[in-house]
Amino acid sequence: MTFQVELVEPEGELWAGSAEMVIARTVDGEIGLLTNHAPIIGILYEGSTVQIRPQDGNGADIFAAVTGGFLSMADNRVSILARQAQLGQDIDTAAAQVALDRAIQEAGPAANAPEEPANIRYYRALLRAAAGQAG
Repeated sequence: MTFQVELVEPEGELWAGSAEMVIARTVDGEIGLLTNHAPIIGILYEGSTVQIRPQDGNGADIFAAVTGGFLSMADNRVSILARQAQLGQDIDTAAAQVALDRAIQEAGPAANAPEEPANIRYYRALLRAAAGQAG
C-alpha cells in the first residue's frame, strides 16, 4: 500500500508521487512513515536527509538534503516542507565538498564542537544524499 508524498521548498516542488515509505530525522529523533500512520507533525533536523521509497519498489530510493522545515502526515498524505532542500541526484558533489571544506576552515574550533554549525551539517547532508545515504 502506498501514500502520497510532496517534498517542497520555497522555490517550488522538488518531488511528488506515491511512496511506500518515508524516513526523516526530526528534532525528536528519526521517524519512519508507512501507510495509515497516525497523524503527526515534526520539525526537520537541520542538516539531515529525507529518504523516500517510491511506489514501484524496484526503483532507487530518493534522498534529499534539508536545512530544516516541517514534516506532516495525515490521511495517507505526507508533506515535507523544507526551508532549503536538494535532491541527491541533482547535487554537484565536488562543489559540495569544496563548500564543506571551506565551512570547516571558517568555523575553526567550532567545527569540532559537539553540535556542528548548521551550514556544516547541511554540506555533509548534501554529500550523504548524493551518495544515497540516510542520516
